[in-house]
Amino acid sequence: MDFIISKYNFWIYIVLMMIGFYAMIAKKNLVKKIIGMNIFQTAIILFFVSTAFKKGGATLPILLDIHSTHGHGQGHAVAQQAIEVANYINPLPHVLMLTAIVVMVATLGVALAIVIMIYRKYHTLNEDEIIKAMK
Repeated sequence: MDFIISKYNFWIYIVLMMIGFYAMIAKKNLVKKIIGMNIFQTAIILFFVSTAFKKGGATLPILLDIHSTHGHGQGHAVAQQAIEVANYINPLPHVLMLTAIVVMVATLGVALAIVIMIYRKYHTLNEDEIIKAMK
């Protein structure tokens, strides 16, 4: 039981993913399907950002003042800072998720534009009625 409680954030992401997946699969309204897709994508982004967290970790691994020794023992100072960098959080998931957010917004915009075109043509957003009208 401690394992489940200690990883509560991952369980929240799983619940969000399943809510989004359920909306994409079970709902007949196209807008509800798009909202489900957006919830699913958001859960994945939150999951990846949470993997970068490190307990007791500082902010980003930015090396400062590596040239402060003016050539004397500079290699040692850089090596010492490189060892300390291991205590920092990993910025790569954050950077990748910024790209994923841009893709998510673009996907949402295209999906909503397609839904508007479908509504103008079939005068409904119900998936079953659209399939009937296409036949």
